Amino acid sequence: MRRFVADKAKTLISRSRTTCSSSSPITTSTSVLQRLTSSSSQSQSPAVLRFLSTSSDSMASDYSSTPITLNNVNPKVLKCEYAVRGEIVNLAQKLQQDLKDNPGSHPFDEILYCNIGNPQSLAQQPITFFREVLALCDHPLILDKSETQGLFSADSIERAFQILDQIPGRATGAYSHSQGIKGLRDTIASGIEARDGFPADPNDIFLTDGASPAVHMMMQLLIGSENDGILCPIPQYPLYSASIALHGGTLVPYYLDEETGWGLEVSELENQLKTAKSKGINVRALAVINPGNPTGQVLAEANQREIVEFCKKEGLVLLADEVYQENVYVPEKQFHSFKKVARSMGFGEKDISLVSFQSVSKGFYGECGKRGGYMEVTGFSPEIREQIYKVASVNLCSNISGQILASLVMSPPKVGDESYESFAAEKEGILSSLARRAKTLEDAFSNLEGVTCNKAEGAMYLFPRINLPNKAIKAAEEAKTAPDAFYARRLLNATGIVVVPGSGFGQRPGTWHFRCTILPQEEKIPAIVSRFTQFHKQFMDEFRG
Repeated sequence: MRRFVADKAKTLISRSRTTCSSSSPITTSTSVLQRLTSSSSQSQSPAVLRFLSTSSDSMASDYSSTPITLNNVNPKVLKCEYAVRGEIVNLAQKLQQDLKDNPGSHPFDEILYCNIGNPQSLAQQPITFFREVLALCDHPLILDKSETQGLFSADSIERAFQILDQIPGRATGAYSHSQGIKGLRDTIASGIEARDGFPADPNDIFLTDGASPAVHMMMQLLIGSENDGILCPIPQYPLYSASIALHGGTLVPYYLDEETGWGLEVSELENQLKTAKSKGINVRALAVINPGNPTGQVLAEANQREIVEFCKKEGLVLLADEVYQENVYVPEKQFHSFKKVARSMGFGEKDISLVSFQSVSKGFYGECGKRGGYMEVTGFSPEIREQIYKVASVNLCSNISGQILASLVMSPPKVGDESYESFAAEKEGILSSLARRAKTLEDAFSNLEGVTCNKAEGAMYLFPRINLPNKAIKAAEEAKTAPDAFYARRLLNATGIVVVPGSGFGQRPGTWHFRCTILPQEEKIPAIVSRFTQFHKQFMDEFRG
């Protein structure tokens, strides 16, 4: 979202939020935009001041005659927020450009992006087998060249032939079926069946451009008005709050228990459901993120059984965000899909409505830019399935490279394949390094004054809690920003480290956090720890007492 810093823009934003955005019966956050647009000029670096000046100048042009203004734009868009790519990140990008244009102008020489789960942007290398197959599929003419045998593994060549035979016209540049290429859905269904030990139907699978469009698709299906609610975890990945806002529904929060490692208590679900119903909210679904984002916890199977029972009893659709299923770093925890749990409890197709989301962006593959993913939709009537397909068909189809990658993720090389040893080594190297990085950052944060950090069990993030001095909280109030956003801004200006304020994910009132990824390359982690530790000590000394 464009950063508005001129007084005129601030006034427009305030007025538009007052007149256009009706308050939901249940709300958990305030405007990230409003929290971050104001800040004490004394804390800004020269680059930030230049940015503010440039932005103010750009606002001087009069756009009052244009047909769309903040007074008549869709209020649902104004209400929508996405902190992961919010104001702190915009500022970081300006600082990065300033470092390039004016070397030595800041107390750091690079921006360290710890704000988003984007592994390859931070130098993680793609999986060789996946990229070989993609290259061969995209340029099939080289399959017939003699040199190809020496450049590509035999199993990648064989897989490319198999995939091309499944694509009408053998053309990756053509549209596919709106659910995705049938042969690739067959492969994914087989992979799900191998993972869970229960049958999977390729007709239940909708291939999408990452998991996000699948979430939006389900929100379109479930939300008809602001009286329709979705139970979402707090803290939550902002995709859910943004999607609910865009589609005009109500986010019904349930709080994860930080004291028990971000546990999900069914009693909390029951209380929030009861409260929502008392306010006239028709709760349609429960969203669960496992492993957790931003909190990094991995649910125990017994807890998952309780959640399935709750959804069955209350007649809720279970939306299972399982995009971090490969990212589990502790031996005492293991990923179990909600579908596997539900089937093991004896619940069949007609007993519970369940949507499972998967993506090629996370795990050890990190193919965010390829935009591949899928949802497996079970427990819906044929009539509703037709409606889901109709919504999918509006977008024609997801991109073919992403579809291919989704099939490869669910059907990687096996023992005996030429690529297996290199694939296994790449996978193990990435996941073991992520586990080490997570532990190093966890320990570092836990050693900071006033900071507590739960164990990093999975996913790609840590979500430490900061107990800020009252003086810092008052300074944030004077700057008209949330205390954790104030902290994150000061951290960025002093160190070049980019984190996301916890207020962008939701948190219990009176607590403050930040989300930090574990994705910077392992050799950069010591520098992050050193910079962070030095900054935090100086910050606490400045605002102590």
